[in-house]
Amino acid sequence: MNSKYTPKSNVNGCALMPSPGPAITRRHLLGSVAAATTLAAVNAGATCPVDPSTMCNVTHLYSVPTAQITPVRDADDIRQALRRWSGRVSVGGGRFSMGGQAALAGGLQLDMRSMRQLMTLDPIGKVAKVQAGMRWRDLQTLLDPHGLSVRTMQSYANFTVGGSISVNCHGRYVGHGSIVHSVLALQLVLADGTALEVSPTQNAELFFAVIGGYGGLGVVTEVTLALDDNFAIESSFKKVKLDDYPAWFKQKVASDATALLHNADMKFPEFDHAHCVTWSRTEKAVTQPARLRSIQTSYAAEKVAIWAMTELPGGQALRRKLLDPLRARSTVVWRNYEASRDVAELEPASRSIATYVLQEYFVPERHFVQFARQMSGILRQSPTGTLNVSIRHAPADQHTLMAWAREDVFCFVVYYKQRTTAAAQLAVADWTRAMIALALVHEGTYYLPYQLHATQRQFDAAYPQSARLRALRRNVGATRFSNALWDKYGV
Repeated sequence: MNSKYTPKSNVNGCALMPSPGPAITRRHLLGSVAAATTLAAVNAGATCPVDPSTMCNVTHLYSVPTAQITPVRDADDIRQALRRWSGRVSVGGGRFSMGGQAALAGGLQLDMRSMRQLMTLDPIGKVAKVQAGMRWRDLQTLLDPHGLSVRTMQSYANFTVGGSISVNCHGRYVGHGSIVHSVLALQLVLADGTALEVSPTQNAELFFAVIGGYGGLGVVTEVTLALDDNFAIESSFKKVKLDDYPAWFKQKVASDATALLHNADMKFPEFDHAHCVTWSRTEKAVTQPARLRSIQTSYAAEKVAIWAMTELPGGQALRRKLLDPLRARSTVVWRNYEASRDVAELEPASRSIATYVLQEYFVPERHFVQFARQMSGILRQSPTGTLNVSIRHAPADQHTLMAWAREDVFCFVVYYKQRTTAAAQLAVADWTRAMIALALVHEGTYYLPYQLHATQRQFDAAYPQSARLRALRRNVGATRFSNALWDKYGV
């Protein structure tokens, strides 16, 4: 892969870091409030399409005109909807996938967001069964009084449990890998309305295909999860040269039994260091008394910070001199507090002119330095609008059919600002394919919940096991379940 990549045109802006950090103190940002307020007023009309049958995702790109969106509350509702509708069906939750993975043009979408009941909770055994439409934040509210915590989830708590299952999500958890390792069982409704219990020991082939199967086999209605204890964690920070990071991570983080959460930032434009934050178990008293983050927080200051860093001259210097030092203050909080972050803190005032988008690449440990260096070259030379890349680590997933970590990998999460024009979308597609090609050269792959820019050849190379998923879908009569992802790549 040639790391020299020449962009066609500069049509994007910059972006906020995706890595969680302490909330920005409002008094430090008052100088930018007036400008941000003006911007918000100009862009106040930023909305998704008003057509109630159009499925809009978080980016406001690639809205999908469905034939019908049907809210469901339980398995019986799903069966009735499947009987009434003879055409094709998609399954949607929190609407955070960015390329139509939760919807199908002209099809029926089953809206799972009303399925949010706690079915059973065993505090002693540390097991919970929930409906698939429950958001992680709702589950945290129920678990916290029992001193319990979700074992593995994304960095933010807005996602539905079922949606997280469908993409086989991961987070910042050290040694946990993807969510499959904490899922004990699923209830799955097939195309004919049959409800199956699937687990690693019962209907195991379906279990490991459904997790990471993006709704292509049926509708996950209930999820049984292994839980962990809630406890205090303390943050620590370290700046490490990029070439030294893999060895440092192995020695200082992976081998530390107290380390719970970890990520490192590569910051634009230098990309020469890993700016690391690790949360480790501690017996110290918490410095933040709240056990969970408030769901009523406005995050007005965070919106100002996003605008300032991406639009003001010297925005990157503002981040380095003001925001980064604020974020790098050691604190002690409850595990549930750190795990209950809200994506609203990353939400811009508007998405009408520009939107905020993710990509992610998974690369074997042995290729970390070479991939990181060549990726940095693409991002510096392209109109990516990238501010930084967040690095995580995941052990191999030996079980799920559509595994994205077939060996131990480092995960590179690219967060960037993209203009909403057609020209910008073409430019993004161009450099995204260059990034995917780079990952493939380094024996890696890319994550599927994002914009569908990969070519068919790239998809087939990254996920050769998709042929088995295609055959399994036919075998269980699940071809009526689909979405924009599976339609595009013929799965």
